Amino acid sequence: MDFKDYYKILGVSKNSTLEDIKKAYRKLAIKYHPDRNKGDKNAENKFKEINEAYEVLKDTDKRKKYDSLGSSWNSFQQTGGNARDFDWSNWFAQSQAGNRRRTGGFGDIFEGGGVSDFFEKIFGGGFSQRSGFRQTPKKGIDTPVEIDISLSEAFSGTQRIIQIDKQSIDLKIKPGIGDGQILKITGKGQSGKHGGNSGDLIIKVHITPHSKVQRTGDDLHIKMPVDLYKAVLGGSSKLKTFAGTLNVNIPPETENGTILKLKGQGMPKYTNPGDRGDLYIKIIIAIPKNLTSEEKELFQKLSHMRKS
Repeated sequence: MDFKDYYKILGVSKNSTLEDIKKAYRKLAIKYHPDRNKGDKNAENKFKEINEAYEVLKDTDKRKKYDSLGSSWNSFQQTGGNARDFDWSNWFAQSQAGNRRRTGGFGDIFEGGGVSDFFEKIFGGGFSQRSGFRQTPKKGIDTPVEIDISLSEAFSGTQRIIQIDKQSIDLKIKPGIGDGQILKITGKGQSGKHGGNSGDLIIKVHITPHSKVQRTGDDLHIKMPVDLYKAVLGGSSKLKTFAGTLNVNIPPETENGTILKLKGQGMPKYTNPGDRGDLYIKIIIAIPKNLTSEEKELFQKLSHMRKS
């Protein structure tokens, strides 16, 4: 069994303070972490060595035992002793390997174990989850979902039941939501790794086009047919909207294509549903059809009167 120089592995001296050891460990752990250093084939083994060294040198009792072993090893080497003849028995852990039970901590950093034979023999192997090194918790992957709602549902607010991995999620959608808007439900995505939080449920909302109403931001646009006589003489017309029926005042001599603006009758604003955009009404004058002879005569008289 070979002696491992933990001080050399961390690049610190034997007189280094615990803070020096921690700083050196953090720097090397970041450098050789397999998730960050995928280009180096030896990064995984180096990462294991670094953690093994740190687990010993950060612990006062383990460090004392290791320093005593190192001192004896150096003396043995300096007197010309052969490494294979060194008596390790005085340094072996007292517990029997067969009775030790690993608890999934430092020794399981990677498949196949994370500590060397040297460590196993001297310190008994197998860290608990509390004292051993654990991989950095990782958040789970977000789960994307797309749903469709109507423009009237976007106006009034609605809800959907979303089925994700055998669980039903009740999604409440506030009035005024926009087309393509993203909603997030925290912790309803895929499970995290190494004790990390679950990912999020990311919901993209699509609003299906309406046959008569168009939306621009928080404003609504609609066309309203008005008969010729009302357009000429003026009057009132009823208009059905998402919020109910409105009485729209038609000024006398309203031309075809005229835009009437009703302030505060548009789409609810998502951040403040009590506040609404505007409603723009485009007047479409309906020309009377199937005129009787008498009606045609009256129009002719009117035409002559306008010419004169």
